[in-house]
Amino acid sequence: MRQKMARFAENEERRNILQPGKAIYENIRGNWKTDYFKNDNPIVVELACGRGEYTVGMAKLFDNKNFIGVDIKGDRLWKGSNAALEHGLEHVAFLRTQILLIEKFFEEGEIDEIWITFPDPRPRDRDERRRLTFKRFLEIYKRILKPGGTIRLKTDNTGLYEYSVETISERPDVENLHHTNDLYHSELRPECLDIRTKFEEKFSAQGHDIKYLRFNFKTD
Repeated sequence: MRQKMARFAENEERRNILQPGKAIYENIRGNWKTDYFKNDNPIVVELACGRGEYTVGMAKLFDNKNFIGVDIKGDRLWKGSNAALEHGLEHVAFLRTQILLIEKFFEEGEIDEIWITFPDPRPRDRDERRRLTFKRFLEIYKRILKPGGTIRLKTDNTGLYEYSVETISERPDVENLHHTNDLYHSELRPECLDIRTKFEEKFSAQGHDIKYLRFNFKTD
């Protein structure tokens, strides 16, 4: 507990963590490029980013994009923030909020790409509305993505993968849906940049195949 409290205190001082109590937290919507990143590069967001391993991993590969990891857990964000600072990644930020409230922080069309990496699968039927590929979340993503923006999902959970493929494929506003239930033996593997989180390594070691999908919303 003492370590966690120390990390929370550090989060309050770190520029690359946006959380309640900071002025920029309340005013960042629509202003990420001007007020935080100070450039006009595309914005890539990782939802439920946990320790930020994917956010940081992508930032190491692409210095011409801006990366934002989103999670509600402050101690997890501290780890991602720490990794970004250690590698001098100025084009990385972490946002502390619930995913359902994300429209408070991004305006329409502000995001170029969304990654959802190993989210809680919410396997119980009564928790369907909390799955990050449930229709209400998809509608939110559609609004904050730029026209033609991309959404990607990685998971080890067969149930969530199958649910997501079915839910997304039924939408008339979706195009370019590609998916695989065995990423490491798929032609889609290069799209994931061979970045593997600790969870992914753990699941793979247990014999779970990694599932992946990506799609775009149609441009009207």
